[in-house]
Amino acid sequence: MFNPEIYTERRNALRKLMPSGIILLPGNSEASYNYPDNTYTFRQDSNFSYFFGLENPDFAGIIDVDNGVDYIFGNDFDIADIIWMGPQPKVVDLAIKAGVKNTAPLAELAVFVTNAIQKQRPVHFVPTYRGETTLQVAGLLGLNPLRIRDYVSMPLIESIVKLRSVKSDLEIAEIEKAVDIAWIMFTTGMRMAYPGRKEQEIAGVMEGISFSHGRPVSFPIILSTNGQILHNHHHEGILQEGRMMVMDAGTESLLLYASDITRTVPVGGKFSQKQREIYEIVLNANLNGIAATKPGTFYRDCHTVACETIASGLKDLGLMRGDVKEAVVAGAHALFLPHGLGHMLGLDVHDMEGLGQINVGYDNEIQPSKQFGTAYLRMGRRLQPGFVVTNEPGIYFIPELIDMWKAEKKYAEFLNYDKIEEYRTFGGIRIEDDILVTADGHRVLGKPIPKTVAEVETTMADKL
Repeated sequence: MFNPEIYTERRNALRKLMPSGIILLPGNSEASYNYPDNTYTFRQDSNFSYFFGLENPDFAGIIDVDNGVDYIFGNDFDIADIIWMGPQPKVVDLAIKAGVKNTAPLAELAVFVTNAIQKQRPVHFVPTYRGETTLQVAGLLGLNPLRIRDYVSMPLIESIVKLRSVKSDLEIAEIEKAVDIAWIMFTTGMRMAYPGRKEQEIAGVMEGISFSHGRPVSFPIILSTNGQILHNHHHEGILQEGRMMVMDAGTESLLLYASDITRTVPVGGKFSQKQREIYEIVLNANLNGIAATKPGTFYRDCHTVACETIASGLKDLGLMRGDVKEAVVAGAHALFLPHGLGHMLGLDVHDMEGLGQINVGYDNEIQPSKQFGTAYLRMGRRLQPGFVVTNEPGIYFIPELIDMWKAEKKYAEFLNYDKIEEYRTFGGIRIEDDILVTADGHRVLGKPIPKTVAEVETTMADKL
């Protein structure tokens, strides 16, 4: 945990942004995966963690906006728990670590909330994403669980987004810890990427590195030589010479802050000419998108820079034609890049997405595009110092999408389908870094993970 003062300051900052009432922030419960006592690794709710910091299941926090008082509701461990788990701290002692003086058993939460409702005090809560929490909040507020999202608090959502979007130096340090662990994961994966090895083995070793440093991966590892499938979690493949292997993974720091990195490497350790040409285009899109990242810039403009870099590079190879800017405005580039440049990063790998991605990535200044490809851009809003965003351009040759567009003769003025057919079985390439927006520009976070052709080939030469 951070120092208690950090959590107190966060709750007070939230209080100042809210009109009145109480804020209900339930923590997570244990989740079983085949019988009650056999649970997944516990992961605390990110909003509860941000404002209270405690890594305990079945806790709930209340922030009283009007009276300046905070509460933690939770149960002390009993002797049966202690027999199996050893001595455990009391709730009152845990609460002190969060800067909270007022505690009560979890059962009293219902009494507290009911009392607030009877006094016609607003009860603010954010969207729930677990069934147990949905039922808990619905029961506390007397709501139909199927209608609970109709009653979430937009003032609370907007206030949390405002606070959590700007990372403190302490938070940035945690993200960098997670990136530094990812460095070990990715350099190990690179050194294992040789013909005959199973994808599952590499993914398993990378996940084990994450666990060995204290926390699970921040999302299920994407690792495949079928990189044209954007989120390919199937690891059944056997590596073959001539293929490219995409690795998209991250870990969490001990305080739950995430990293999210992607690297693509040639199986066997050496790029072919064709692979190098496409890889260099993606790398340039990554670097140009990073260079465009600075305060006051719309993140959608960073996305556009990456798209134009890709279109220009593909035009040089004969896969695209015509005016590059016109092609991107029309959306022709999305045949090769059917997703957005990136997203917010923090306590969640898609930071605060549970609050509604449009509330995190967009605002009154800018709204999502409806154009194919750009519509998947999770964030378009103006950048501010302290934002942490990912930068993950890619080029993919998706046979099904190629066939559909070719049959429709879609964007034929910009796409050379005959040339594109030569890359039909190429797969995909993606390169991703985690970027801090600084007062005067940007900084790539963490220990640099090999990404130039020379760096990748040198790293892979040290074969595992």
